[in-house]
Amino acid sequence: MTDREPHGGDALDREFDEALALAKDQGTYQRRPETWPERPEPPEPPEWTDPWDPTPQDPTSQDATPQAPASQSRALRDPAFPDPAFPDLAFHDPALHDPTATATDRARPPQGPGHHRPGTPWPDARAIAARAPQKAAAKAAPLARPLADALGHVLAAPLTALTDLPSFDTSAMDGWALAGPGPWRLPAAGHSILAGHAEADPLPDGHAIRIATGARVPPGATAVLRTEHGTTHGTEHGTAGDGWLYAAPAHPVSPGQDIRPRGQECRSGDLLLPAGALITPVILGLAAAAGYDELPTVPRPRVEILVLGDELLRQGLPHDGRIRDALGPMLAPWLRALGAEPLATRRLADDAESLYEAVAGSSADVVLTTGGTAAGPVDHVHPTLRRLDAELLVDGVAVRPGHPMLLARLAPDKHLVGLPGNPLAAVSGLLTLAEPLLRTLTGRPTPTPCPAPLTAAVHGHPRDTRLVPVVFRGDEARPLRFNGPAMLRGVAVADGLAVIPPGGADRGSEVEILDLPWSTAWPGT
Repeated sequence: MTDREPHGGDALDREFDEALALAKDQGTYQRRPETWPERPEPPEPPEWTDPWDPTPQDPTSQDATPQAPASQSRALRDPAFPDPAFPDLAFHDPALHDPTATATDRARPPQGPGHHRPGTPWPDARAIAARAPQKAAAKAAPLARPLADALGHVLAAPLTALTDLPSFDTSAMDGWALAGPGPWRLPAAGHSILAGHAEADPLPDGHAIRIATGARVPPGATAVLRTEHGTTHGTEHGTAGDGWLYAAPAHPVSPGQDIRPRGQECRSGDLLLPAGALITPVILGLAAAAGYDELPTVPRPRVEILVLGDELLRQGLPHDGRIRDALGPMLAPWLRALGAEPLATRRLADDAESLYEAVAGSSADVVLTTGGTAAGPVDHVHPTLRRLDAELLVDGVAVRPGHPMLLARLAPDKHLVGLPGNPLAAVSGLLTLAEPLLRTLTGRPTPTPCPAPLTAAVHGHPRDTRLVPVVFRGDEARPLRFNGPAMLRGVAVADGLAVIPPGGADRGSEVEILDLPWSTAWPGT
């Protein structure tokens, strides 16, 4: 086996090379011994592999489902075969070899004479992204939108009632409006009060009149008797009326029964919703009931997407070393779900001048790039930012996957988010930098953290946070396989991403779960 020197290439390879170079600097690198325990050949995978781990079976059973390779397992890896997705030489640490070690043991900083410059801590990067556009967001003028166009937007001002709700006393049921105790004298046939009609004449004491649900209760009415609880009679008592109404003995009448009084829901001027509320179909209905024809909304930030890479195909099957563009179809809908307005998705070759012209000439509030954020021969994002005299706010984040992500301020009201080119690493960048930035620009409130216990232990990076796709099973979060930087199969069926601290998390540990935007956004918004 020969020493492997760092080079460019796939992000996972670069991660390995960086860690290997670090180990050599620290003097902890060890050559593979001449004799090595023979590793059994993995079984052939089935045509369909469930993203969830299979139900544990007796390994001696002939029907036992083949287990996933170590790099895809949710449990702590076998120290004899460390996970190649995390090759920081952390497997030389005895705490990581020890199967009884806790997450705290695994989280301690690595020891050694070498020095490693980590990226911005993951929580700090999210906080920086959320603060970055505060001045721009404060200057944005509200945009009045008709109710028909307001779905999915964000309220720019508090919603207060323009009228009492209901605005007059109304009947809650079909039946009779009553005045005083019964029995009640009925008017001539055909007399009734319907919804949408002007106020009826006062109802004399001892009288009743037919009334429909939602109709205005006449002056003098003290209750409403439901149709199914009343009985009418002709002239049994010898009086000269058109009939009498009696309440069923099992349903005696009480004052105010089945009347919705004016202002029961709110009074004019009451606060209904705060600024920052996401406008849902129900909010549209409430606003209409409260007297609104249009709503003040936060303008949606405009985003231009630049997908970089000579190797990307827009259609067909991969061939001749080229691969399909997975991010182009995904990013615009994702950003729209975050409240942004995607202007365009442009695909650029790995050319420095093309990237410079695209970024410099963009009219968007946010430019979002994919790939080109590392230091390879065709990674042109950093040189472009230097040419534009941009302010680099975040240059690398201590998170896996996705550590080469970045955030820059191009102008006081304009930002650039640089995502890694690997699909799951790009998702990590969306949740780490793009989501907090757009949340501030759209005026949405900070989500409440949602912790959940893990159903299985999750291997951790020795220094960096990990984001791992999970699915909820009851109140617990079950980690999913297929969580490598280039994989979307796990996150495609996930309910969220678990935030795994450095060193990993044990089974039953409560970790923060990041929501995916389609679980909280309305389709088409």
